Amino acid sequence: MYKSVRGTKDIFCPEIFFWQDIEIKARKILSNYGYEEIRTPLIENIELFNRSLGSASEVVNKQMFLVKRAVSDTEEKEHIVLRPEGTAPVVRAYLENNLDKKKDFVKFFYIGAMFRAERPQKGRLRQFHHLGVEAIGSASSYLDVELIMLAEELLINFGVEGYKININSLGCSQDKKKFALLIKKALEGKIKDLCLDCQKRYKTNILRILDCKNKNCQQILRGLNLGKDYLCKDCQLHFEEVKEGLDSLNIGYEVSPFLVRGLDYYTRTVFEITHSDLGSQDAIGAGGRYDNLIEELGGPPKPAAGFALGLERVFLVVKHKDFSLNPLQVFVIGLGKESQKQMLKILRSLRQNNISADADYQEKSLKAALRRADALKVKFVIILGDLELKKGILQLKDMQKGTQKEVGLEELINNPKEFLC
Repeated sequence: MYKSVRGTKDIFCPEIFFWQDIEIKARKILSNYGYEEIRTPLIENIELFNRSLGSASEVVNKQMFLVKRAVSDTEEKEHIVLRPEGTAPVVRAYLENNLDKKKDFVKFFYIGAMFRAERPQKGRLRQFHHLGVEAIGSASSYLDVELIMLAEELLINFGVEGYKININSLGCSQDKKKFALLIKKALEGKIKDLCLDCQKRYKTNILRILDCKNKNCQQILRGLNLGKDYLCKDCQLHFEEVKEGLDSLNIGYEVSPFLVRGLDYYTRTVFEITHSDLGSQDAIGAGGRYDNLIEELGGPPKPAAGFALGLERVFLVVKHKDFSLNPLQVFVIGLGKESQKQMLKILRSLRQNNISADADYQEKSLKAALRRADALKVKFVIILGDLELKKGILQLKDMQKGTQKEVGLEELINNPKEFLC
């Protein structure tokens, strides 16, 4: 028997109703904020992520799925990967389609699968789903505030409680270089005490050390006094405005000096939303500013910011999941061949009138068919047997009230909303 690939998951009813509810709520909120949907391919050129995420990042070095295909001697080899995140593909689509020349400011959102070759554990899958937003064309600190406000509004509407918002500023490119030198100097003499990964990061990408989950490394970092002296005046002002904006909206947050995120393109504001119920992998979502990425990928200088929420992780922390979102309203039971022919006419009429309906195609006994209708939690059951067919009627059972009455067959077919709405 075949099994799903480790780190992937099949989603069935009733859980699928929760996912649909999340997406419906998200689309409504995102529309209110002025975001338009974008759908990018699941596969991208590997160089897109090497350039945007950084060749020394964990994602590029360890976590990308390479897509292999047969090529002839005359064909040029393509290095294609399954997308590990959504920001770089959105920026690629933005530039490839010349949107930078058509609009000064754009706001996109996406909902879709991402892929990382990680060790599966709670809240971490190899195929997972992101709800993400990207706003391109503004350097305003108030856009940063709006993004955090949007992330919180989404979580509240999804039913998430007990989350924590952490924020930090990495500063501009020059500030990040200063910050890297500051960390390098502060860790001199402590390199051998770091984990093996962080010893490598010390040489290749020292900011990644701040993102390490190793307890010993975290303890060493907590002993460092890094401060915010590495930020230039403009970046200090930008971060102060972000904090003031959040305070004005009564959005709770905590400044986390070691928050850097795991991707190289971030500048200035970064934020992460965590939840204690998730254990060590406690991030529900994260984001921030990436003011240099558009230019680094071949476009004009364009500031930008965004975030993504992990939908599987959202699902794990929602306390009261509503699985009562079954859209099915009516279940039709036809007892006998002739009755089942009429059953099809009834079903077509109901569906054409935007009334969701299904039927008993297994030709079970009335008792068994009613049990299935009860399990489906439909509002109404229509019963049509040979006796009813001769009289030109049917039995309409209200499953919530527990009542039953006779209704004319043609009357219901011609005007189902009169009886079922």
